[in-house]
Amino acid sequence: MTEAILEVNRLRKTFGAAVAVADVSFSLRPAGALAVVGESGSGKTTVARMIVGLERPTSGRITACGHDRSQPARSARERRRRGGEVQIVFQDPYSSLDPRQGPAAAVAEILRLHTSLDTAGRHRRVSELAGLVGLDERQMSALPAGLSGGQRQRVAIARALAAEPRILILDESVAALDVSIQAQVLNVLADVRARTGVAYLFISHDLAVVRQVADEVVVMRHGSIVERGPAEQVLDEPRHPYTRLLRASVPGPGWRPGLRAIPKKQEER
Repeated sequence: MTEAILEVNRLRKTFGAAVAVADVSFSLRPAGALAVVGESGSGKTTVARMIVGLERPTSGRITACGHDRSQPARSARERRRRGGEVQIVFQDPYSSLDPRQGPAAAVAEILRLHTSLDTAGRHRRVSELAGLVGLDERQMSALPAGLSGGQRQRVAIARALAAEPRILILDESVAALDVSIQAQVLNVLADVRARTGVAYLFISHDLAVVRQVADEVVVMRHGSIVERGPAEQVLDEPRHPYTRLLRASVPGPGWRPGLRAIPKKQEER
C-alpha cells in the first residue's frame, strides 16, 4: 500500500454548542483524487479549512506530507512551509484575487515566496504555468475584472500550483461557472494532475462533477461521514439513503425547472 499523502483522523470542530464536524476520518493517496460530497451545511468546507490551516480543529489529527498539521501555522516561515505542501482554490475566484494585480504578477509573487528562482526564472515559470492552465500572454497581463469567470479560476489554479504543492484542495471550484466553462476547467485539472502528480481533494455538492474527477468519494451529512468508497461504486450503487437522495437530485436529460405561481397581489403590482 502506498503511504497516504494526507490523513485526517477523528477530526472534530464545534462552534459553541453546534457541532460542524464530528469524528471525520479519511486519507488521500499521492496523485489521487478524493471528493468530499454533501449539501450546504454538511461540514465539508469546514474540513477543508481545517486541513489548509484556516480553522483550528477542536480535536483530531491532520497529517499532510508526513507532518502534523493539526494546528494553524504560528509563524510566516511555518506558513510558507505549509503552503508548499497544501494549497486551496476557492469557489469564487474574483474574491480570492487582488483586483489591482494582474495574473502574471500574482503568480510571480507566489514564486518569489516559495521558490529560489531569480527574476528570469520566475518569468519563465509564470509562462509555463500559464500554458499549463491554458492562459495566453494577454490574459496574464489583464486585471481580474477583464477576465471571464473561467479565466479567473484558471488564474487561481495557476497561482496555487506556483507553490508546487503536493495537495491541492478545490472547494466548489467550478460551482459558480456555467456548464461549458466547468468542462474546460475540469479538463485543465485532469491535465495538470497527469503532468504534475498533484493530489486533489475536491469539496463539492455536484455529483456530476465528482463523477468526472474523483477516484474515491466520501459522503458527509450533518458533520459526519455516512458513506465512502470508490467513486463508481458510491455513485452507481449507493448504499446510504442520503447518498441515494443526492443522486436522485441530479437533473437528468430534458429536465426543466418548475415555475412558481406568482401571488395574485404581486402580479397586480
